[in-house]
Amino acid sequence: MKALVFAAGLGERMRPLTDTTPKPLLRVGGEPLIVWHLRKLAAIGVREVIINTAWLAEQFPATLGDGSQFGLQLVFSFEGANPLETGGGMWNALPLLGDAPFIAVNGDVWCDADFARLPHEPHRLAHLLMVDNPAHNPDGDFALDAAGNLHSSGVEKLTFSGIGVYRPELFNNWREVIGDAAGADDTPPRFRLAPLLRAAMQQGKVSGEHHRGRWTDVGTPERLRLLDQSLTAAST
Repeated sequence: MKALVFAAGLGERMRPLTDTTPKPLLRVGGEPLIVWHLRKLAAIGVREVIINTAWLAEQFPATLGDGSQFGLQLVFSFEGANPLETGGGMWNALPLLGDAPFIAVNGDVWCDADFARLPHEPHRLAHLLMVDNPAHNPDGDFALDAAGNLHSSGVEKLTFSGIGVYRPELFNNWREVIGDAAGADDTPPRFRLAPLLRAAMQQGKVSGEHHRGRWTDVGTPERLRLLDQSLTAAST
């Protein structure tokens, strides 16, 4: 099984920290954020990880090398100066990911979930790890029903963790779903993943699970500081 780590964002909310360092390479608990993911992926048997890059892209291979130190092969998918968003970034990486289901992880989150619990062969087009709503996203993203189906609307929504398993077939009709949205006609196209997920949910083709453990979207310097303090304290 292969994996994709999203690492192409500009990190604008994290400035000035991200003026010189891409957000996934910011350190928490003594290691770059992205390294926490790489170690967990290697631990469940993933051997090849594609990392999409844009902002300060040259720092990723300089910091991570070829992946051998983690027991991985790293492949860097450079998107150019302007990131392709989550949908465009995943679509652009599909030739490297192949035809089988793959794990995708946001490079700027931290989570204590056991990746071994994620399905290697999801029964649907996508399987998403959901978490309790943080203060910065109180209304949540998607609703999870008792049967494990995800819906774009519902009374009690949870927040998408940025961790999931996908089948490449999710993109079979991406052009029809995205339509003439800004960036769709660029080469390569630039678009968000959420519209594809919502369209698949309407067809009952997205499952999910509720992770009740720790999760942080490292979107601000303050959340980075708190996470670093917590992980550093836990390791001493």
